Formats: sequence, C-alpha cells, structure tokens
Amino acid sequence: MKTARTATVRWAIGPLATLIAGTTLFAVPPGAAHTSEEQGSNLEGWELVAEEDFSDDFSTEGAGWVLDENGVDDTWTIDDLDDDGQAWQTISDPYFSEALETFQVYRKQVQLGADGWLTAELASVDADLDGVPDSEPSFSTGPAGSGEQGLILEEPQWNSGAVIRPTEELPEEYRIEVTLRSLDFGGKSGGSFLDGDKYNGYDANRDCMTGYPWTFKGALADKTRCEYGNVINENGFYYLAILDHANPAPHGNPGIHHRRKVIMDGYYADVVGQYGDYATCNPATGEPFSSADSNYVGLNAVFIRGDRFMKGQNYIGNEYQFETACGSANSIDRFGPNNEYSRILTSAELQPEFLPDQSYTFAVERSDDSYTIEYSGPFRHIGQATFRYTRDFVEDGIPIWHYNQEPDEYCGEFNQDLTLTGASGTYTLEDVWPAGSAYPDSFIIGDPHLNYYEGSATIDDIRLYVPED
Repeated sequence: MKTARTATVRWAIGPLATLIAGTTLFAVPPGAAHTSEEQGSNLEGWELVAEEDFSDDFSTEGAGWVLDENGVDDTWTIDDLDDDGQAWQTISDPYFSEALETFQVYRKQVQLGADGWLTAELASVDADLDGVPDSEPSFSTGPAGSGEQGLILEEPQWNSGAVIRPTEELPEEYRIEVTLRSLDFGGKSGGSFLDGDKYNGYDANRDCMTGYPWTFKGALADKTRCEYGNVINENGFYYLAILDHANPAPHGNPGIHHRRKVIMDGYYADVVGQYGDYATCNPATGEPFSSADSNYVGLNAVFIRGDRFMKGQNYIGNEYQFETACGSANSIDRFGPNNEYSRILTSAELQPEFLPDQSYTFAVERSDDSYTIEYSGPFRHIGQATFRYTRDFVEDGIPIWHYNQEPDEYCGEFNQDLTLTGASGTYTLEDVWPAGSAYPDSFIIGDPHLNYYEGSATIDDIRLYVPED
C-alpha cells in the first residue's frame, strides 16, 4: 500500500494559467457531483467492508441520558486530561474541583448501522443542577437532498457535543470516508458573521456562552462561569478526524487537542491576529491570503506532529503539519512569500450554499507506513476538485503523533515529558510516547468539544474499506 507523497487535484473548471508545482491534474465534467465511484483509481485495491447510507430511520432522541460520574473508571475514561483529570486538578485546584461541583454532564451512547458498527456519542451540560441537560443535541435521519436520506446532527447549544465514531477500533490498514450534505456551524453568510438572530452560528441573544471550566491552563483563578472567555467568535466542525484511542466522545476541548493523529476540520473563528496570523490557501493559484478575507468556512487538513507541542496551548496541543496546494507549513514557523502568516494554513473554503444539491466527501487512509488525507467538493476559487496528500509515519524527521497501532511499529525515539502550568502549580505528563506503546485508530465526525461549537449538519454515506486480498 506504500505510495509516495502526492498532491492530486481533479478540476471542473478551465485550465490554470500557472500549474501548481507537484500537482497532477485530471479533467472531470464541469459541475459534476462527487461520488465514491467517480474517484476511480483512488479506490483501486480497496474492498468495502462496512457502509451506512442512513436509508433506515434512526434517532437518538428515544435513548435516555446517563449521568457521567466523575472519578469512575468507565467507558469514557481515557487519561489524566479527562474532564475531571488529575492534570487539571493539580495545576488549578481548588478552582477546578470547585468548578466541577457547579454542573453535571449527561451522556448518550447509541449504536447504529449494520451490526451496530457505528456509535453515536452525545453529551450535554446541566449547569443549573436540576437533573436535566441544558440542551438536547441529537442525531436523526431526514432528507439529505437529491432524494436521499441522511443523518442530521442538531446541536442547539455550545455546552454540548455530538460525534459519530466506529464502535470498534479501526483495522491496521483502512480507508474511511464520509459525505457531507449540509453544514450550518458558523462562518460568514453574505459576507457577515451576523445572520438574523445568529452570530457565527451561535444564538446572538444568549448570555454567558463561555468555555468554562476547561482551558489549557485548567480552571481560572477566582473566575465565575460568565467571566471566562466568550466562545462566540470560535465555531467549528470536524468533517473527519483520526484519534488515538478506541472510545472517542465529547469532552472539554483541551483534552481533545492531545489525542488527534490526523484531522480535517473547520475552525470558523474570527480570531485572526489574536492567536496568529492565519492564512487560507487559494487552490486555483497556489497562493495563500489572510484568512480575514476568507468566508470563514474553511477546511484545515492536518497531520498532527508528534515531536513538538505548542507553548500557547500549555504544551498540551501538538503542533500542526499542513500540506496544501499552496505548499507545506507548520503551526510554529512563519510562512508565506514574506513570512507574513503563522499558526494555521487553511487548505480550502467550503461553500455551504451549494449543499445539498452538491456534496463534500472526506477520506483518511492508513497504509503500513503512511496516512493519506483526501477531500472533494465544490471549493471556493476552484470549483469541483479532489485533493489528496500522503505523509509517511515519519517524514523528513517529523512523526505523525501516535501513529503506531502496535508496539513494534515504533521504538520510542520521540518520547518526552510535558510540563503543564496553571494557577496552582505544575503537572508533568510523563512518557507521552514511550517505546512499547500502542494507540488504536478511531474516527470522529461532528463536534467533540463539550464547551465549544453550535449548529447543525447532515452527513451520509459513511464507508469503511480495507485492502483487497
């Protein structure tokens, strides 16, 4: 299954004046909708082993909510960065433990698909401790366009989360793909973040929308829930991401940042200049531009680095490695013609107004020594196109975080300790990638952040492939 790192684009518009270096072009009919069958050689050598098109009715609304009991070793326990994790307690108690007493988290876990191969994971905060979640995120089947039925995610408030994941960990080699039929999780509409009574996809009339109590430094000293930072400028959606544990579910967002291997997500955030000088790629010209001039409905296609971590995220979040039609970039070094950009290089802009008549498809492949990201659809500036990028597990000395599913795939050369600092002290995450370790692959689609993001989306046609015998 070994393939060299490539950047492949299928065009549905006229020829470019300048060919992007390293890019292979294939003609497709103008305006053609993407389907898996149209990917041609991308599916050669793959066998379909699981598929869900959501033609059968499904809803999570009939399932009961279960209280997540902090401190209990259960299906949602992962490590010291859990929602009630020891790391947060050590660096920010008594503030963190006191904050945990002010709310509860309720969860749902519902299997779906043939033989229950998929699982819907939902979580919602009960901030007034009345025994009822503050909102009811849900998955249910409904019209997805073109006469089809899809799975509709409704997330009415930011203090909840909902993802689709595989019930069992992914195989050693695989291709997982998903089709997106609608998207309403923020960004600009008609050139403005304000759209009726919503701002960036959030209810603009709601007060006290903060990320409480999970920050990268734990809980904040002597701050009430409403004194934390407002989330309204930061919305987003995970189109498809690979995590390093078998039981993904919505959690406080800092912990999620430490558990990702490969991601394709949207970060619809009006924060250019606040955290970095973000750039967006124009795939038609191969030139980046300031994300302040984008539609803020972008696709970040990222291979997560396993050798370096961000100081600005308290060494919890890994640095990012971007491969785009505008070239490569990472999240710590400045980039661009004059080094004018930093932190994020968004690969392309989605155009939700074209949905559901058209669609976007996202895929991740794992071979015996590499990961591949692939995304297709009617992107801004370029029209219908498919982009495909492959990176070795370790390429140019840069590893993909926790790529080893088995201990014999990795020798411990990138192991290190990470020290986190908060209002009350420090905590060391020891041996974050030791020899003898192993990390299963699992995927998520949706919103895994329990304290950020709000909106709705429709997905369909989730497919899992393995190599043909």
